[in-house]
Amino acid sequence: MSTGYSLHIGVNQYDPAHYNKEGKLKACEADARSMERIAADQGFNTTLLLTTDARREAVLNHINNATKELTAGDMYFITYAGHGGRVPDTSGEERDGKDETWCLYDGQLLDDEITVAFAGFREGVRVLLISDSCHSGTIVRSAGNDLDALLKESPDGVGFRTEHPRASKSTYARNREFYDSIISNLPRKLPEPRAAVKSICACHDDQLAADGKVNGFFTTHLLEAWDDGHFSGSYKSLYGKVKRSMWWKTLWNGKNQVPVYLARGPKDNSFERAFQL
Repeated sequence: MSTGYSLHIGVNQYDPAHYNKEGKLKACEADARSMERIAADQGFNTTLLLTTDARREAVLNHINNATKELTAGDMYFITYAGHGGRVPDTSGEERDGKDETWCLYDGQLLDDEITVAFAGFREGVRVLLISDSCHSGTIVRSAGNDLDALLKESPDGVGFRTEHPRASKSTYARNREFYDSIISNLPRKLPEPRAAVKSICACHDDQLAADGKVNGFFTTHLLEAWDDGHFSGSYKSLYGKVKRSMWWKTLWNGKNQVPVYLARGPKDNSFERAFQL
């Protein structure tokens, strides 16, 4: 029987000593709990990291420990809900010159760090990542001169899950030595995963991901599509159902948020049915 480990991260605010503000959100911890319930119901061994416990070392340790424990046929499931940020890109893979990040409580976790950590999984392991956060690398292009007003409040009275570009620059500037050290230790050419990796994310790099009063906008539609486990189908069909539901809602309330599905690494025909070990 396959083994499944899962990690669910929800950050409703972060450490002002690092970010110079708390960045308060409403629904990220609830999102993490909701995703943990899905994982537990499917037989995963779950770990929940909320706000002050959602630290860089804890997240990376969980991933690295899983790379040592899991073997072919096993599965790793990781979810994140919180702010998205950015730091300068050194791998040359980002068109806007910025790496997207997860704003964990004590510091940002770079997408390149996640890629390197995932490269540690053995061939035959299945990895699923779900992120309800804003990738803010190209927000300025999409939001234009109305960015300040847009970030202040979303149409349904809740905020967006992104650092303002000025705040993101400030976070990097005040912790430059810390981030430059991380960046300098990353490989110039990122490794390709040996495991099959699927990801479903809340929005494109040039869009904003809305928070919520109960769950985030994306997570709300994902939970509706999952329907307490009554959904049956592939990850791609689950993504399609979420995308269609979000599209109809955006027509009604003016949000511009389209989720993204990506598959990387070797093809694995056993890695199709949603959340199945």
